[in-house]
Amino acid sequence: MPREFSRIDRIGDQMQRELAQLIQREVKDPRVGMVTVNAVKVSRDLGYADVYVSLLTTEELTEDSPQVQDSLSVLNKAAGFLKGQVGRAMKLRVTPQLRFHFDALLSHSRRMDNLIREAVGDKPAVSSDEGGSEETDKPEKDV
Repeated sequence: MPREFSRIDRIGDQMQRELAQLIQREVKDPRVGMVTVNAVKVSRDLGYADVYVSLLTTEELTEDSPQVQDSLSVLNKAAGFLKGQVGRAMKLRVTPQLRFHFDALLSHSRRMDNLIREAVGDKPAVSSDEGGSEETDKPEKDV
């Protein structure tokens, strides 16, 4: 039976948890703001780890936004420090180089949600009279 998760996937998941804590607690630069580590993809040879982050703001951000560029530059400059801290915390013999990228999935999902709401409207997917009739049609079981 094949393994559920490969070693690379487990390292990526653990790195995601460690980096989220380290960025929140150790990176003191105010340009970073509220950063969420969405995913970490580790190369098979443990040479690189691509870290996908998003920023929590009320406005719609793209990769070209100045706020995103500032945060990514600060994180890329702190990559050596974060690599050392992650390597110590995870006790890895080889710690991958960290490369930070902006994850545009959140803005893409918001845009898709808005398009769906425009097309469908605010009516519920299942009306309340349809849901109630199914439960009354079921026969009761004797205990």
